[in-house]
Amino acid sequence: MASLSLFIFVTLAILVILFVNPTFSTSRRALKHKKVQTGFRVTLKHVDSGKNLTKFERIQRGMKRGQLRLQRLSAGTTASSDAAQVEAPIHAGTGEFLMNLAIGTPPESFSAILDTGSDLIWTQCKPCTQCYDQPTPIFDPKKSSSFSKLSCNSQLCSALPASTCASDGCEYIYQYGDYSVTQGILASETFTFGDKVSIPNVGFGCGSDNEGDGFSQGSGLVGLGRGPLSLVSQLEEPKFSYCLTSLDDSKTSSLFLGSLSSVNSTQKKSITTTTLTKNPSQPSFYYLSLKGISVGGTRLDIDKSTFEVQDDGSGGLIIDSGTTLTYIDGHAFDALKKEFIAQTKLPVDSSGVSGLDLCFTSPSDTSDVEVPKLIFHFNGGDLDLPAENYVVTDSSSGLLCLALGSSGNSGMSIFGNIQQQNYLVIHDLAKETLSFIPKQCDGL
Repeated sequence: MASLSLFIFVTLAILVILFVNPTFSTSRRALKHKKVQTGFRVTLKHVDSGKNLTKFERIQRGMKRGQLRLQRLSAGTTASSDAAQVEAPIHAGTGEFLMNLAIGTPPESFSAILDTGSDLIWTQCKPCTQCYDQPTPIFDPKKSSSFSKLSCNSQLCSALPASTCASDGCEYIYQYGDYSVTQGILASETFTFGDKVSIPNVGFGCGSDNEGDGFSQGSGLVGLGRGPLSLVSQLEEPKFSYCLTSLDDSKTSSLFLGSLSSVNSTQKKSITTTTLTKNPSQPSFYYLSLKGISVGGTRLDIDKSTFEVQDDGSGGLIIDSGTTLTYIDGHAFDALKKEFIAQTKLPVDSSGVSGLDLCFTSPSDTSDVEVPKLIFHFNGGDLDLPAENYVVTDSSSGLLCLALGSSGNSGMSIFGNIQQQNYLVIHDLAKETLSFIPKQCDGL
């Protein structure tokens, strides 16, 4: 009789666990597995969209932001090679695209800067001791039922480049190259993306002290870098991709995660795939294996080590959605500029009014102007860019300009978003590869 009573008790206990507390079926891992199967899409908007600007004007504005970003990124690699000189590692900061998402329960919508050059996800939180003006209401954790502070022994707290342990949890500080900074409590929340895809327990920075001119374009930042704090790392997604529309197009771009990252393509011959490499000094960046550059049919005389990461962490070529122009090592750019001038049958403009490194005086009818091919030779394949991805004309000033620039003596090179427009750019983190697939991005 006693054994029968014990059997009944154990059976009832199992039933209570299964029906009263069914957490096993809705765990974060199960949600992630389901999401990888279905995938989701997020709309991206350029920071200058909705403004009455020509493509040339957008490039000029982006170029000014890009030069500052280049300084930040270069400062990051230099600082990381001598960590004793800085209190916290320096990250890229502001980008060129905003993504729409929501946070909390009930969800509060906001737009955040998308940044493939850093990891931390953060937004401004009440109460603020120092907050900038943002386009949407500041997030109030007290109004969300899913908000939770992370402890100092949590894995994400340990992954922070700089943190302290306070009485109410893990405090973070995240510094960017222009001395912009976000500081606050590391927490977890439910984030909602795309077509109402809600993901619980996403670690993020709840910033109560945020200072920086570039942040005001959005209400926070979403890092898509390679480090453990980034969105793709937290979701354990093996792939993500984006497709950026032309800079003079008013249509939106797209970010894809999960199974939607690889849009079916029958253009196998036009796919360029190269290896992603790593820089221990900057583990968040996506470094590409660039072997050389050709202008027209001429392979430029560039030392093979120019685009390689050096022992001190300097050098290398990163792909970055947050930089408008492509910037290459100063010596390599000098060779490219010289060859481009030799092959372009137009007079060079020396006025400097454009702010770009190389411009030509263009005839009124630019349809007959021939520009040389520009080909990037990556390890694994060649990327033969269409002319609109590296040349821009301005009818008002009568200029035809090269949408590339010199990174000077910084050693770092950046493959910018003008060169990526109308390509589906697939980051395969499992295979450590990056692929370019020609696409009309506004048609996806």
